[in-house]
Amino acid sequence: MTATPHESFTCGSLPRTNPFSNNILPDENAAANIADSHVITSPPGFPVYPHGSPMITAWIGAILIGLSLGLLGSGGSILTVPILVYLVKHPEKQAIAESLAIVGAIACFGAIREAIKGHVVWRAVAWFGLPGVGGSLLGAFLARFIPGEVQLVMLGAIMLVAAARMAGTSRAKEAIGDRTSTAPSWLLVLIGFGLGLVTGLVGIGGGFLIVPALVLLAGVPMKNAVGTSLTLIVINCVVGFAKYQVTLATFGMGIDWNTIAVFSFLGMLGSVAGAAIGSKLNQRVLRQVFALFLLGMAVFIIWRQMGKL
Repeated sequence: MTATPHESFTCGSLPRTNPFSNNILPDENAAANIADSHVITSPPGFPVYPHGSPMITAWIGAILIGLSLGLLGSGGSILTVPILVYLVKHPEKQAIAESLAIVGAIACFGAIREAIKGHVVWRAVAWFGLPGVGGSLLGAFLARFIPGEVQLVMLGAIMLVAAARMAGTSRAKEAIGDRTSTAPSWLLVLIGFGLGLVTGLVGIGGGFLIVPALVLLAGVPMKNAVGTSLTLIVINCVVGFAKYQVTLATFGMGIDWNTIAVFSFLGMLGSVAGAAIGSKLNQRVLRQVFALFLLGMAVFIIWRQMGKL
């Protein structure tokens, strides 16, 4: 059937046009179509997430997590949740659950390497890990009753602590040296429980807290502290992630396994690259720069989330 010059055409959601005129006739969906066309900012042909966020942005974030872990030894995993929330655009609770899986996978990769070298103190793993399991379970359980916005404010507060510790790490190492001590058993259990609780609540590894606790309270030599810390992070993350499935089901949410796989793989690659070049860089300057970055990120998260409460 041939259209006359006065007939208009409709093709899906495209605006109605007269084929014999350069004028676009009004359509109620035209404005929405134009607005939607500006959501995806990825280069043409580059894959994007369903919500329109370009994957390359998230991939860069994943590599940054691994690089920071490799360069600094700890602290990088604290970036995982913000990257998942603000770059990948996942809901807060889903991002925390996925962070547990990602951080656990990257930590497992590092822990195996350290264990092969004999740098894991299994006695300390038992003292901190067993109560940490209970803390991680409790944290994941309590997350059901805490709004996601509040969880991110808590994460921001922890990032402020991490920034302060990161800035003072060099001075602390100089003061500590190779000196170690052993705290009472009940204190080790209590700290292990608290570290697990933090992991279950906000989805971070907490290496910046675990390493000094191992050295100052459990008598673990500094050369073995990182490997032991990574092993503890794996335990807490696995338990917290398993428990978090119940929390997500309560809110009708699921897990994006593709995101977990990509972030874990790129994070591992980044950690290897970071470890390779870290020895050639000034660690004190690196930590101070990263501390400033964490400070800015913490302020942004708290400001952003407080506006939602």
